[in-house]
Amino acid sequence: MARRLRPVGLGFVETAPVRLVFAREISAAPDAVFRALAEDVPGWTAWFSAVTFARPIGDGAGREIRLRGGTRFVETVLAAERPEVYAYRVDVTNAPGARAMLEEWRLTPAGTGTRVRWTFAADGTAPFRFVLDRARPGLGRAFRGAVTSLDRRLRRP
Repeated sequence: MARRLRPVGLGFVETAPVRLVFAREISAAPDAVFRALAEDVPGWTAWFSAVTFARPIGDGAGREIRLRGGTRFVETVLAAERPEVYAYRVDVTNAPGARAMLEEWRLTPAGTGTRVRWTFAADGTAPFRFVLDRARPGLGRAFRGAVTSLDRRLRRP
């Protein structure tokens, strides 16, 4: 059953009870990575294996996302500052125990490539927070696999 989460602002990325932060350098340029994140929302299914459906809504002001396993999100884009940051808040989800969620993708130049940092910020019930903490290694692997796949995708002619 889907339910509305507490609306949070960009500052939540620093104050959330659960903060999972992952980073990796890739060879693609920051602008190309930003385009893939913010402008080619349906393309997420091609490089982020956990994402089975992705589409922009509200003329790009939001997103609808479905993950493997059936989790769904309706999100509001909070920041799309080319090419440094792309962030969105989850407004509605069927994830049990979630109270507030925000994700931030921060892109910084690294030589001719990009350092990609993903912060997953969340609040929820004690069992929800416990599960997220235990899921940290798996989410890290998913992030590394996704950005590696994105890098390969962006290098194709």
